[in-house]
Amino acid sequence: MDFTLLIATAAGAIVTLAAAAVAALIVVKSLSSLKRTIREKESSKKISFKAETNRKRETYKELGEKEQETQEELGEKEQETPEVNKEKQDSQTLSPNSWSNSSEKDAVPAQEASAPAPRRLGGGMSVVGIDLGFLNCYIAVARSGGIETIANEYSDRCTPACISLGSRTRAIGNAAKSQIVTNVRNTIHGFKKLHGRSFDDPIVQTERIRLPYELQKMPNGSAGVKVRYLEEERPFAIEQVTGMLLAKLKETSENALKKPVADCVISIPSFFTDAERRSVMAAAQVAGLNCLRLMNETTAVALAYGIYKQDLPPLDEKPRNVIFIDMGHSAYQVSVCAFNKGKLKVLATTFDPYLGGRNFDEALVDYFCEEFKTKYKINVKENSRALLRLYQECEKLKKLMSANASDLPLNIECFMNDLDVSSKMNRAQFEQLCASLFTRVEPPLKAVMEQANLQREDISSIEIVGGATRIPAVKEQITKFFLKDISTTLNADEAVARGCALQCAILSPAFKVREFSITDLVPYSIMLRWKTSFEDGTGECEVFCKNHPAPFSKVITFHKKEPFELEAFYTNLHEVPYPDPRIGSFTIQNVFPQSDGDSSKVKVKVRVNIHGIFSVASASVIEKQNVEGDPSDAPMETEASFKNESKDDVDKMQVDQEEGGHQKCHAEHTPEEEIDHTGTKTKSAPSDKQDRLNQTIKKGKVKSIDLPIQSSLCRQLGQDLLNSYIENEGKMIMQDKLEKERNDAKNAVEEYVYDFRDKLGTVYEKFITQEDLNKLSAILEDTENWLYEEGEDQPKQIYVDKLQELKDERYDHLDPAEVEKVEKYISEAMSWLNSKMNAQNKLSLTQDPVVKVSEIVAKSKELDSFCNPIIYKPKPKVEVAEDKAKANSEHNGPMDGQSGTETKPDTTKDSSQHTKSSGEMEVD
Repeated sequence: MDFTLLIATAAGAIVTLAAAAVAALIVVKSLSSLKRTIREKESSKKISFKAETNRKRETYKELGEKEQETQEELGEKEQETPEVNKEKQDSQTLSPNSWSNSSEKDAVPAQEASAPAPRRLGGGMSVVGIDLGFLNCYIAVARSGGIETIANEYSDRCTPACISLGSRTRAIGNAAKSQIVTNVRNTIHGFKKLHGRSFDDPIVQTERIRLPYELQKMPNGSAGVKVRYLEEERPFAIEQVTGMLLAKLKETSENALKKPVADCVISIPSFFTDAERRSVMAAAQVAGLNCLRLMNETTAVALAYGIYKQDLPPLDEKPRNVIFIDMGHSAYQVSVCAFNKGKLKVLATTFDPYLGGRNFDEALVDYFCEEFKTKYKINVKENSRALLRLYQECEKLKKLMSANASDLPLNIECFMNDLDVSSKMNRAQFEQLCASLFTRVEPPLKAVMEQANLQREDISSIEIVGGATRIPAVKEQITKFFLKDISTTLNADEAVARGCALQCAILSPAFKVREFSITDLVPYSIMLRWKTSFEDGTGECEVFCKNHPAPFSKVITFHKKEPFELEAFYTNLHEVPYPDPRIGSFTIQNVFPQSDGDSSKVKVKVRVNIHGIFSVASASVIEKQNVEGDPSDAPMETEASFKNESKDDVDKMQVDQEEGGHQKCHAEHTPEEEIDHTGTKTKSAPSDKQDRLNQTIKKGKVKSIDLPIQSSLCRQLGQDLLNSYIENEGKMIMQDKLEKERNDAKNAVEEYVYDFRDKLGTVYEKFITQEDLNKLSAILEDTENWLYEEGEDQPKQIYVDKLQELKDERYDHLDPAEVEKVEKYISEAMSWLNSKMNAQNKLSLTQDPVVKVSEIVAKSKELDSFCNPIIYKPKPKVEVAEDKAKANSEHNGPMDGQSGTETKPDTTKDSSQHTKSSGEMEVD
């Protein structure tokens, strides 16, 4: 009887302990889960303004440790980068089968890239190519052993070139495109053609008619946009607008690569002039990007095509000639390229800058506007929203007609004045409507063949890219001209971005790539003009002819007694889609006569750099010294000796075969070219250069002295103005972050209301009385009503305080690490209890129990002694700290005196690192 009682007592104690342990485990698990959720939300925010609790301090500590680890890792990578191998410093290689994230012997240090860096973030670790299109943009990156086109936050690889500005924040890309119709006046799109142009430019005035937003003349005379942002009218330069778009693309690539992005290659049309190219470079700096190269779009396509070809002819055989045709939304470009193994050379390029997909859209829009005017008595062009909707529908219809020849409907509901409109069109009607546009396809094809001196039989393949090349009639025109089938092996939308990413990998020191030489060209002939002492007063010299190889440097020798100015301009203005032929003026300073009164020999190096931008790179004077013999043995040339020559003031023009090119690119080591005063050309091997440079006046010595150059470039942004653009972009980024945090705080309150209401009916239902349920439900309902009424638009801190009011602060002061210990201890106690109960169940009633009452009581006391001090720990009384924290939390902005300007990209720190080798990649 006593034994039975003992067993019953033990069983009762076990049941009691089990019930207590289960209840404690449920409470602690719920508490731990709640705190973990809060920690995850806090850690996902980039900026936090309440750091008074232990939980948030732990979050910041973790984030700081991760950032430090990232910086240490990047620093180690930079330290591992070896010095430049002079024998291979000009090599461009690509091995799509063997990417390596380690620096190679032929890699250049990241700080010696060829373009000034607004901000060095990734130490050259990122490889990004950006197709900066008129309508859409694409981003390609090098990772996972190849090139990949990445998707944005909408899982879309295509990001619209669109920016929408609102009363509190900006929307860029997909989010902005959805506001084109609803926020017409403040949504910017179609701005690519405005780069580097004055407000009075005919192209700007033509585009102005097409655009629904307002253009404005900026203080420097350039074209800008006027929109309403942060409840005030504000002008933005085109560099700022494109900078916003590039900053968004940079953010997208950083999210995809999980690392900072700075280095990139950006595509531009091959017909862009110097002013337009410099404008895009400035936009990249505004976005905090270091553009390693501005790459012509057709050249990028050619690289994406040729780099993977294994069957290209050897260097000593006839090259394979391929035509690349790119017809995008706003422009039409054609280039012919010659391929050998490991080598790409652009032979010629032509274009029609005013023919693209949008021209076909406009033809459809004009047609339907006339039809609706007759059919529905409405004038669509008077209503900007209706016109934009019609453009969108016509673009869709155009794409459908490319795949279907039958009649296709056009239906728009509530189009204008609550009217529903409808119509139809088929492919035959469309081709007849756009017949004049299709006739413009052939002239550039004919011109490119003539400029390259090629016949149809010399062309091995015709590759087409760009959205407008999908139109059957465009394909038909191309096929008709070349009398052979066209190839569509390249991705029509992504080929440009992929080519840019490949070029970035070639230029990056972080990737091992196969040798591949790229020779581009100068799209327009460039002339130099200067003042002389002769009767005509001026001298001229064409330094770069049309389709001249690029990058390229030449040295011109002048004989002058005083400082002089060189004016660079495009020779044939009718070939340039730009109203101003001027490139810029360059003043060579500190030029004086020789000690004997003769003219000084001034060597001027002119260059078209890797971006396709012309500059006077350097100037030096050759000074005679210590003449021992008769000076008449080797007289220096004077201006008078060239008085009757066509190239006044020009002694010689030569290819500068430099050894100091810091680009990881192969130069084509062709013989140097000299032009003497008679105009005859001579050839000499590159190895003779040192001998020629070392030639001295007989029985005498010379020395070279560098001369300062003052440049005044056409439509060049001043550094102060550019810095202000960078600062403003930093402020807008900060404003966007603050607004996002405000919305996140509001959403957190709403989420908590719905989540807690759901738990009241499920998880907490058995543990709450009806009175408490009614009380909590009323609080949640009041909070929900407040959110949609007076709480609709409140500062961030109001939402944070509201959330704290809703939460049970009874356990907020507990250390998460201590709570986890409690949870672990309870789990161990439950495991002990379950093991004992399982063992007891296996025994008969006549056997001794596996556990005694004393052991159970001891275990229960041990559990209480460990858990209770932690769970029932009183809240610390720190009134002063709380008041200070409250004061800090009321500041809805950066803490500790930070301002939005402190987050702007540092453009000066690394620009000096990159200026040294800018443009020194030269192909002779």
